[in-house]
This record gives sequence, structure tokens and C-alpha cells, in this order.
Amino acid sequence: MARIEGIRIQNYRVLKDVALGRLSTQGKLPPLTPLVAVIGKNGTGKSTLFDAFGYLSDCLEVGVEEACDLKQRGGFDHLVSAGSKDAIQFEIYYRESGAERPITYELSIAKDSRGRPYVKSERLRQRRKSETRGQPFSFLELTSGKGQAWKGQSLGEEGEESEKVPVELTDNRKLGIATYGALMEHPRIAKFRDFIGSWYLSYFTPDAARGLPMAGPQKHLNIHGDNLGNVVQYMEREHPRQFKTILTRIAHKIPGVDRIQTKKTDDGRVLLCFNDRGFKDPFFAQQMSDGTLKVFAYMLLLEDPDPAPFICIEEPENGLYHKLLESLAVEFRKHATGKKNAPQLFVTTHQPYFVNALTPEETWVLEKGLDGFATIHRAADRPVAKELVDQGLPLGNLWYGDYLDAR
Repeated sequence: MARIEGIRIQNYRVLKDVALGRLSTQGKLPPLTPLVAVIGKNGTGKSTLFDAFGYLSDCLEVGVEEACDLKQRGGFDHLVSAGSKDAIQFEIYYRESGAERPITYELSIAKDSRGRPYVKSERLRQRRKSETRGQPFSFLELTSGKGQAWKGQSLGEEGEESEKVPVELTDNRKLGIATYGALMEHPRIAKFRDFIGSWYLSYFTPDAARGLPMAGPQKHLNIHGDNLGNVVQYMEREHPRQFKTILTRIAHKIPGVDRIQTKKTDDGRVLLCFNDRGFKDPFFAQQMSDGTLKVFAYMLLLEDPDPAPFICIEEPENGLYHKLLESLAVEFRKHATGKKNAPQLFVTTHQPYFVNALTPEETWVLEKGLDGFATIHRAADRPVAKELVDQGLPLGNLWYGDYLDAR
């Protein structure tokens, strides 16, 4: 499954210039781990970093201008870093699989002469099989909607058929990967478009999950979780044996719950029933606590037979008992590393109990610099902190004691 090895974000609100993991120009740095956790105090930029992924996904789906206004972003002028006249820029360094050569995606978004956000430049790059050094080859390169792209699967390798063609978008407020990734003659672009298009960002709210949606199976949990019953209906119909096993596993991970069952209504909808210890009759999902519903939703998300390749969860600790957090972090890691098609998990948190279950290599620390913009560093790059963790001290306790701060 595709995995992000590094990302750089420039001029996006408080993220004036932050980079995580390995980039094309920094090949000696370690890549991002299967589970990535970003920690930091309030106001350091965790939510902004989470939203940056959502903004990229929205740009693909609806275009850059509309994406600037979605989710209360307030338009381009409220997104670009204060005082900056430069474009908002993203760089993603990823692999489609462990054996594939890495691909770099670069995107620059600015305002045109009429004050409208547009795609200033966009590029997808990858080295040919025969290349080991030098600049990677651009198989999509656009400036203000005009440029060139390669047709076919290869990049003009010797002995393979491929063709470079001039391309031009009718609307430079749309991403080139959205347009050309929909065409069969550009399969390499299509793979990257499908990768970003399948990202899952969790905006889960327990109240939304308590609703009783109309009957109808749905394959994946949506961002708010209000189709929880539909996903349960799909899993029970398409994977009945596996679903029973999943319910049993989830029940063992929720304190006080002995068993989770389903009950069909007369109109075909599916109700979740939680058998709580000490009570003869089961409780329906509509009666359960926020924490129980949240843990159930996360576990169901992770147990998806066909998961999204990249899953972002903001502050999973909200509404959960603090002693559940270490086991939740362990579950996240297990699902990010346990299977061949395992998703990459990206989590933001400010809860030391959750951080206690993390490794320094998985943990990135966001701080606010003297200029008001965010800086970020990997906990493993603080030698003292790494030594103390190796001696058995929990990482969250070290963070609480300010051992992870930049010094």
C-alpha cells in the first residue's frame, strides 16, 4: 500500500515552513513511520497540520478556490501565512509500494490578478529505472494550467513505449492530477490521484454516530461517523463471520462491555446493542457514552477489510478515560504495521498518557517559535530523550517534564 515518507508545507497559516520525514532533497533522513504522532501545546499548529491534509484532499475534489472556503477556512487570505506574499506550497514524497521508486508531488497555490486562488504550478516527479542520481524526471509538469505530461506506464525508458504530450487545463483553479488522473492514458497520474482521493480524515462526533440513518449498507465510515449503522450493515452482510469476530475483539477492548450484537429494525436498519456488565438488558448505541462510541468507531475503522491508505485522526483522546489511551495507541500501531495492506496512521494529540505508548521515532513535537510560526522536530532527534526512553522512562512523562522541547 502507498505510504508517505515525507511532507513539507509552506505558507499555510502558522506552518510557515515545516517538514516531516524524508524528502527528495533529503534522502538520508529517515522516512515517516507507519504510525506518526504529532504532539504539542495548544496553539502550536496541530489542528492546522491536520487541516492541511484536509485542504489538499478538498483541492483534489472541488478545486483550490472552493477548498479555501470549506470547513470555515475563510478564504485564501486567511490561509496564507501572516505577512507572506509567497504561494502556499506542498511537497509530498511517497512510494506506491515498498519496491517502487519514490514519487514527489509539488503543488503551489497563489492568487491571480483578479484575487482568485489558482494552481500556480504542479509537478509529479520520479526517477527512471536507469537513473540513480540527479533530478527526477517530471511526468506531469504544469504552470498556470499549461505544460506537459507523459502517456503510458513508463517514463520513456529505453525499449518501452511512452509519449510526452502538451496539455492545457480549461480552468487553472483545478488540479492537473484531478483532470489527467481520470484518463486511462495517464495511469501513473491516476495512481497518485487515487491515493490522495482515498485519504480518510476523521472528524468523528459521537452525537452524529447516535443517529439512526436510513437503511442501506455502506462500505466505509464517513468523516463524521453518522453512517456507523450503515457500515455495520455492510460488514454484517458482506463479511458475516469476520464481523462477528470483529465485534468480539472490539468488545474486549471497551471497559465494561461483555458483548456487542446487532438487531434489525422492521425497516431494515441495523441497531448496535452493547451488553454492559451489571445490566440484564443491552444498551443501544444511542444510549452509550461518548467514549464507548468513539472507541467502537476507531476499532471499526481499523478493522476495515479495505482500509484507506492514509488515515488522520485529530486528538483521539477527547472523551476517553486516560487509562484507555495507551492501549488505543498500541492498537493504532498494531493496525499500521500488522498487515501487508495496512494503512498509515497520522495522529495529533496533547495527552501524555497516549504519548507514553509511542516511540521517539514515531513522535514529532510542534512548538511555536519566537516569530509566531511553528517549528517541528522528531523526538528521536533529542539524544537525551532517546537515552531516557531506552532506560525505560515513558515518552509522555518526558514530554510532561519538557525533555522533548527544542533546546
